[in-house]
Amino acid sequence: MDRTSLAIERSPFIIFLLMVFVTMGKYYIYVGFAIKPYMIFCFLFMFFHLTSFYFHKFQLFEIFFFFFYFMYMYSGAFSLYSTSSFRVMVGIGLYLLCYLIIKEIISDSKESVIESALGYAGIVFNLISLFLYILGLRMIDSLGDGDYRAYGLLLDRESPRLMGVLQDPNFFVFYNTLFFTYYLCNSKSLKNKAGLILCLTTSVLTFSRGGLIALVLLFFLYISMNKFVTQLKLLGTLIISLSLIAYIAIVQLNFDMFALLESRVEEFSIDQGSGRFDLWGRALEFFSTNMVSGVGSFNFEEYNYFYYGDRLAAHNTFLEILSESGVFGLFFYLLFILIVFYQLFESKLYRTKPYLFLAFVGYLLQMLSLSLVFNDIFFLFLAILSAYLHQSEYRDTKSPPVDSHIETDRAI
Repeated sequence: MDRTSLAIERSPFIIFLLMVFVTMGKYYIYVGFAIKPYMIFCFLFMFFHLTSFYFHKFQLFEIFFFFFYFMYMYSGAFSLYSTSSFRVMVGIGLYLLCYLIIKEIISDSKESVIESALGYAGIVFNLISLFLYILGLRMIDSLGDGDYRAYGLLLDRESPRLMGVLQDPNFFVFYNTLFFTYYLCNSKSLKNKAGLILCLTTSVLTFSRGGLIALVLLFFLYISMNKFVTQLKLLGTLIISLSLIAYIAIVQLNFDMFALLESRVEEFSIDQGSGRFDLWGRALEFFSTNMVSGVGSFNFEEYNYFYYGDRLAAHNTFLEILSESGVFGLFFYLLFILIVFYQLFESKLYRTKPYLFLAFVGYLLQMLSLSLVFNDIFFLFLAILSAYLHQSEYRDTKSPPVDSHIETDRAI
């Protein structure tokens, strides 16, 4: 029996658990690199399904994705800070192994099962994060001045920012992008409408300037991909819902949301995007010292600490890749991105599953202000994309050409 014909029996609860565990980025065991809940889940799954474990055919984008990581790890072989490079090599190996397991779990699932699990996982992710944020808000008075973390809240320059089950408010919007685009493109059901409102609420509470700009741009891109008249109802629902949430937060809870958003915008002219412009300049400076292979994988922070006294990432994925793995590393990463777009359009998934296209655009926009050389939710997104492409190819092979019988008659 065809392996793909068996690929519809995966338990929806397994997919749901996997997706929820992927979002729990704040909880891990550190052993030189982070062992996260979904990694433990993946290894347990592999242990119990070892005899039936199956590696699906790699998609074209996956081949170049893996090749990029090979180039990235190779750049660290002769780096100045070899310990950091070695640690990230082990971490990347672990990530890629988990990716293969995630792909195996998801590829053996119907599209409807994947989407149902995605819908419920997004709601759980946002509800838990919102609950932890509220717990953190209740502790603000006891935190005093300065930057503090409490439950799901980060008190950043007196701004109570939501980070939920993650470690950084900016990364929260990145994780939420997949759920946001899914709910946006499938907003007919009550569950998905509730999920969309939850996504918007938690994302606004992060006060992440780059993340919120990306979501706004995605919304208008979605509108441009559809007839505007058909989207008026969705737009009206969002406006009414957000207005109600704003009323409760401002009037009933005395939470001055608009003042906080305004202060975050004003801070941009003062802190230059939290010092990002300076970091981008440093990335280009380090790149200029070794343009071919870069300063070595995971070495930007070490160089930055040596020359400038702070351990900060470049806050730009593309510039970080350029500085650490040179023109070759960036070339293969950009080639991977182009191939993803090509496969989205060639397979018509940009039209049949627009949330995948929108999520990928959203990720690229946020990579301009975040360092995400490897990331859990991005790997989950790629595994979902691979599963859709695999199932699309399977349907194509099972659908004979319309005029096949005519050709047979001619041969006779």
